[in-house]
Amino acid sequence: MDGVSKCPRGQLLHLDVCVDEQKPRGGVLELLGRLRPQWKPQDIKMKVFTEGITNQLMGCFVGSLQESGAVLVRVYGRMTELYVDRERELEMFKILHTHNCGPQIYCSFQNGICYEFVRGTVLDDTLLTQPAIYRLIATEMGKIHSIKLESDNPVENILWKKMAQFLKLVQNALSNTTAPHSSKLLQEIPSIETLSDEMETLKRHLSQIGSPTVLCHNDLLTKNIIYDNKEGTSDTDYSLYPRPELQRDWLTAYLESYKHSVGLEATVTEPEVQKLYVQVCKFSLASNFLWGLWAILQARYSSIDFDFERYAITRFDYYFEKKEEYFGLTLS
Repeated sequence: MDGVSKCPRGQLLHLDVCVDEQKPRGGVLELLGRLRPQWKPQDIKMKVFTEGITNQLMGCFVGSLQESGAVLVRVYGRMTELYVDRERELEMFKILHTHNCGPQIYCSFQNGICYEFVRGTVLDDTLLTQPAIYRLIATEMGKIHSIKLESDNPVENILWKKMAQFLKLVQNALSNTTAPHSSKLLQEIPSIETLSDEMETLKRHLSQIGSPTVLCHNDLLTKNIIYDNKEGTSDTDYSLYPRPELQRDWLTAYLESYKHSVGLEATVTEPEVQKLYVQVCKFSLASNFLWGLWAILQARYSSIDFDFERYAITRFDYYFEKKEEYFGLTLS
């Protein structure tokens, strides 16, 4: 058996290789032997990127990482298959690449994927506040959200299904474990009953504000955005949350891009910006709630060296701090 799944044209190559999370080099070299057969194993260098807090990510290259041909190897985090739909993720990779919004994916393997290394600068909080850069991000976001999938099936809003799935997994994780961190989490985060009630309240409120269902990236952390100036995660610090003026400028650029991409007049009015501003504020509650649940699961299962407990507590603190204010915002 040669370890390669034969696939029809258009389907993704799958390699029957498992990469050891603790000692990855052997498995990675086996992958590269198929993807970059011209590379000599003794010449291959590997750089581990430490910013990831769900999966392990390595850049593999000969010479310089910034040279063309470098390969990123993503090894899935422990137990992430419980709450990450890997088939949907692969499909998203292909869709975004087709629309020039993401890297090319080369193959999948037993516990991960390999894809194109995109040259550029990983964004940080300072770069994010520069108008030329955040307007580029807003423009790309508008482009992504305008993508229409070629399918006969109706567009599906997966937010509430995903949130309910996370909550059920959190309930199981906290009730079935005797790990020391679980007692700390139980003391400092709301009860499962409270979280369940809050989820239903959030769902009722957000379902009434007319926000459209669009294709989403769903993991736009700062470190997942690459800026190529040639072409145009520590603790969450909410003091860096963008001021309203910056948000409105960002949203204006986003709406111009979205309207242009779907064939509408690109002129953006102040009422349109205000409506989207209110929708974003309200849905930021759902984002913090969902990532809080995710962090609890990561605290239970992940082998990555990161304080997921503190991350979860911070997310829920922000949710409850802002809930009344954002629920009180009106669209008109």
